[in-house]
Amino acid sequence: MFIQTESTPNPATLKFLPGQTVLEAGTADFPSSEAAGKSPLAQRVFAVQGVTGVFFGTDFVTVTKAEEVEWDHIKPAILGAIMEHYQSGAAVMEGGATKPAHAEHTGEDGEIVEQIKELLDTRVRPAVAQDGGDITFHGFDRGVVYLHMQGACAGCPSSTLTLKMGIENLLKHYIPEVVEVRPVAV
Repeated sequence: MFIQTESTPNPATLKFLPGQTVLEAGTADFPSSEAAGKSPLAQRVFAVQGVTGVFFGTDFVTVTKAEEVEWDHIKPAILGAIMEHYQSGAAVMEGGATKPAHAEHTGEDGEIVEQIKELLDTRVRPAVAQDGGDITFHGFDRGVVYLHMQGACAGCPSSTLTLKMGIENLLKHYIPEVVEVRPVAV
């Protein structure tokens, strides 16, 4: 098994590509070792000292490290943990499905919210997945779109620029009702 790695715009995060399916659909975010209870793979990665976050996409695992830890010191152990997991034959996730990508929205803005979600799914999320992260809809209130950033996007130094110059401009262009985009912590 050969696992490729790619850097991301976030220097604290690396993207690991095991060459196999990680998740059949959706994403899974583990912002702490306590959150990894349903994933044997995430538990193995968190067992590496210095790992502070794990995120799964369809074909990648994004790992975030503590600021004081160097990649040169933990990258071999993370590669080993991922390889051991796939060789063990264990499931990536226990108990089935991951949660839906976007938050539900009820109210009179339903049509606008569906347009926002459609643009996120077709234009934003595929590009962000290339960088080892995900951005999902969290809410819409009085022209403000609230988005949840995961994986490499969470804590990325360029995330504010991505939100304001990229996503906000895109949404405002196609949906005049959008006046601002803000990140939320979930």
